[in-house]
Amino acid sequence: MPKLHTIPVPDIGDFKDVEVIEVLVQPGDTVRPEDPLISLESDKASMEIPAPRAGTVKALHLKVGDKVSQGSPILDLEAEEEAEAGPAEEGPQGESAGPAAAAPSQREDTGAREADSRPAAAAPPAAEADLRCQVLVLGSGPGGYTAAFRAADLGMDVILVERYPVIGGVCLNVGCIPSKALLHAAQVIDEAQSFERHGIRFGAPQIDLDKLNGYKDGVVRKLTSGLQHLAKQRKVRVVQGVGTFTSPNTLAVQGEAGEQHIAFEQAIIAVGSRPVRLPALPWDDERVMDSTGALALRDIPGRLLVVGGGIIGLEMACVYDALGSKVTVCELSDDLMPGADRDLVKPLEKRIRGRYEAVYTGTRVTGAEATDAGIRVHFEGGKAPAQDTFDRVLVSVGRLPNGAQIQAEAAGVTVDEHGFIRTDGQMRTQVPHIFAIGDVVGGPMLAHKATHEAKVAAEVAAGHKSHFDARAIPSVAYTHPEVAWMGLTETRAKKEGIAYTKATFPWAASGRALSLGGEGGLTKLLLDEQQRVIGAGITGPNAGELLGEALLALEMGADVEDLALTVHPHPTLSETLCFAAEVAHGSITDILPPRGK
Repeated sequence: MPKLHTIPVPDIGDFKDVEVIEVLVQPGDTVRPEDPLISLESDKASMEIPAPRAGTVKALHLKVGDKVSQGSPILDLEAEEEAEAGPAEEGPQGESAGPAAAAPSQREDTGAREADSRPAAAAPPAAEADLRCQVLVLGSGPGGYTAAFRAADLGMDVILVERYPVIGGVCLNVGCIPSKALLHAAQVIDEAQSFERHGIRFGAPQIDLDKLNGYKDGVVRKLTSGLQHLAKQRKVRVVQGVGTFTSPNTLAVQGEAGEQHIAFEQAIIAVGSRPVRLPALPWDDERVMDSTGALALRDIPGRLLVVGGGIIGLEMACVYDALGSKVTVCELSDDLMPGADRDLVKPLEKRIRGRYEAVYTGTRVTGAEATDAGIRVHFEGGKAPAQDTFDRVLVSVGRLPNGAQIQAEAAGVTVDEHGFIRTDGQMRTQVPHIFAIGDVVGGPMLAHKATHEAKVAAEVAAGHKSHFDARAIPSVAYTHPEVAWMGLTETRAKKEGIAYTKATFPWAASGRALSLGGEGGLTKLLLDEQQRVIGAGITGPNAGELLGEALLALEMGADVEDLALTVHPHPTLSETLCFAAEVAHGSITDILPPRGK
């Protein structure tokens, strides 16, 4: 016989006066056990409250915006007596099913394989846990949130742990995105100045740092708030705090309100990396910055030293140069942007050697000290002076993985002496139910690599057959001009004795490039014996946007005819890839064909 039950908020740990952000049922709805009734959000986490039994919703006792605690009435549910769930409704370890328990049918509806075909997970510990989930993702950068969202889309119950107040990780908050906003501002300044010789003259730029920072932070805020919304829509619970493993199936999260313990069936480690700090510099002085500090844009230093002539250092040098700083770049290697072919870097190097105060290659910083006049830096090698004084010093000499900071050994995961975690092609560590992705697994420390690894890890965790098998990982320097490359480089080919042929199209013969002031650019293809694309490099405006076509050609095994016979729009920069293919094919008409073609 039907009976009316008032369903209260169950035990939700230490959470009190938690806001209702979504009511997921209405009077008249029929619910099954574990169907979500409402969503709650505190300053530490978002969570769903499931139905403890099947029945029909008769009345609601709350609405969106109300504050609830344990025992607060949610709704009246009419249920058959025999449908009531008693103490016997327990999990495999004798613990009551909580918000993190997902019904098997929910997983099967997504097309995932049945649970018994998934990688075996260690049995959940019997110890009390504040939260439980099927998949825990540690770190919310592009790799972390992609893994969490993909796992949720495949029907899994997911908790995403992030140390900072907003998700998005280094890339969105203090890396890729804010730097691109500032680089765009720098490009606008550069282009305005360059048009003086073409008859359009502007006054000297007036820099309002507060407004410029507001623009940069606004771009970041739009993306991070969008991610928060996507997490809620996908029912991904976000827990803020510093996470460390305590066993193969538990994670402790230390947040502002204390420590929580999360039990998980599977985990994906996505903890990223941090900037290298040279010990010879006075880091207690705020005038010494890493890339995060440089993006804060506290002031425009009169003289700025950039230690490290790689991608990040040269990007930030472009920003500060455009804003008015006198920039000096110091690079330990003999060339700027190590790893890129010299012909690609040459247009950039020519430009900055003509603009910057100095560019020192083959030069080491041996020490520095803070003085009232600035940071006095000592150099060794190259053409650098023995010492010089700068208003600020930006150090950008690489990044270190964060693998050693999460007590991975407590979970049985091995971290090498450098902080990397080794994985197989399915992104599994040597603990089968724990995966790792992104910077912490080695290879190029790039967001786009991490996101593809993330999807593999999530899909394997959900029981799908998936494997990370990218043929190339592209690299892009968003400098002025941009430098982009993928696949085989000439530098590597010559070092390893790999046979290749090369086809280059100079942008001086491109009408679109000339109109943009990009006549110093070039597009280059590297080809194997069958004339298939095995590498490419582009330098010039929007080089990073153009590289995707070359990547697709490599992944598909395309040859030069495939590119050359594809009709590209004219006049565009994209047709320079077609022209480079025509150079290799021998059908080029926009420049003289190479001899023998």
